[in-house]
Amino acid sequence: MKNAIKVACAIIVIDHKFLVVQRNENMNLPLKWEFPGGKIEQNETDEQCVLRETEEELNIEVTLVKRLTSSFFEYPNIAIELIPFLANYEKGEIKLKEHKQYILLNKKELIRLDWADADLPIVKELQEL
Repeated sequence: MKNAIKVACAIIVIDHKFLVVQRNENMNLPLKWEFPGGKIEQNETDEQCVLRETEEELNIEVTLVKRLTSSFFEYPNIAIELIPFLANYEKGEIKLKEHKQYILLNKKELIRLDWADADLPIVKELQEL
């Protein structure tokens, strides 16, 4: 596998539902659904990254609850290690800065979306929790 880019994502629980975001038309993997997050910067922990990205992308604060199993996926032009964290919503009004839209879904509804490939194993793990 190519050198994988490390990306942290948040599986945010709001009122017993999961927050998911849809990539916009101009992003790689346009209109695919994913858990919000981003690349881990140099000298940043996985946890710091997911907290920073949640604030930057969604304008909200979360509390991390538990790290889930990392997902590895090799796209044609890039390899990703996606590091997921279960998180509870704390405060803030959701304002999307990059994504097209967000929705709140219960666990059973998640599998119906057109997910980015790297996120799919995380969705499947959530089904088993």
